[in-house]
Amino acid sequence: MGLAIGLVGLPNVGKSTTFNALTKAQNAEAANYPFCTIEPNKAVVPVPDKRLGELAKIVNPERIQHSTLDFVDIAGLVKGASKGEGLGNKFLSNIRETEVILQIVRCFDDDNVVHNEGNIDPLRDVAIIEGELILADIEVLSNRIERLKKQAKSDKSVQAVLSIAEELLEYLGDENLARNFSKADSDEYKLLAKELRFLTDKEIMYGANTDEDGLLEDNSYVIALKEHATKNNCELIKLCAKVEEELIGLEEEEAQEFLTDLGVEESGLEQIIQKGFNKLGLMSYFTAGVKEVRAWTIKQNSTAPRAAAAIHNDFEKGFIRAEVISYDDYISCGGETKAKEAGKMRLEGKEYIVQDGDVMHFRFNV
Repeated sequence: MGLAIGLVGLPNVGKSTTFNALTKAQNAEAANYPFCTIEPNKAVVPVPDKRLGELAKIVNPERIQHSTLDFVDIAGLVKGASKGEGLGNKFLSNIRETEVILQIVRCFDDDNVVHNEGNIDPLRDVAIIEGELILADIEVLSNRIERLKKQAKSDKSVQAVLSIAEELLEYLGDENLARNFSKADSDEYKLLAKELRFLTDKEIMYGANTDEDGLLEDNSYVIALKEHATKNNCELIKLCAKVEEELIGLEEEEAQEFLTDLGVEESGLEQIIQKGFNKLGLMSYFTAGVKEVRAWTIKQNSTAPRAAAAIHNDFEKGFIRAEVISYDDYISCGGETKAKEAGKMRLEGKEYIVQDGDVMHFRFNV
């Protein structure tokens, strides 16, 4: 799965409904019973970017192509997942293959929608999920510590790693997430994290799934979840999965009018996609021509040749230089020709670090 965002949550919290809205299609079966989702549903979702529309006004292309983001809808988790309860083993293996965790947390009351735990309590739900992830990390770390102890008898160089591993084990045992470990920047921790791929070391976003009233004013459930997110230095995005699903199929203007009527400026799912894009360390640069205006997805801090490889590997191999116009200059000048005339186009070499929104053209020779 690689650079993907995994949607997780207890059964019946609106996870599959959110996934359906994300993909603009009913790709995940949403039903009022646990384990509706068994095999992980995967989808490639366009990243909303209004800059593409502004570029298109100038270029008038045949098509517009957005950057994309991978989402994976993972089977609902229950207590005991780390010990194989429910679909626990499948859940843990699927989430291990994603880079960012999006926890959908139910923050509304509705007697017609059953909750797996009997009542609504966001902090309990989060504690169940994160508790299972912590237990899974404890298990793999404990096994590694036993091996390190044996190695330390003949190789003193592993003692530093063993010491950090034991500190981390105690930290996890106190129900803390590995991502908040005080020595997470140490070489020893990074070595362990790279090998063991701790589940609680991943970036986390909380999707507070509320009702329509909750979109306007934070209810007690959302307030409690926000406090938890702040404590753990995590993002929280408020959404109403039911509303987001109703937005499917609406034209952009209709959708915006619908949100405005609700008193909301931006779709919760748009926020999830954009912030998830950033959490994955991704950004976009643009190409603009009469055939298409396109956003290309690259890792942040990529050099110009690496950015060129997003179009074709040959572009990186034969890279000569890049013609670059910043997005703001491109728009203010009214296009490439006038930007050149105004001296706003730059020639950049192999060391250039591409900036988000750069409008680029590559010169290469293969």
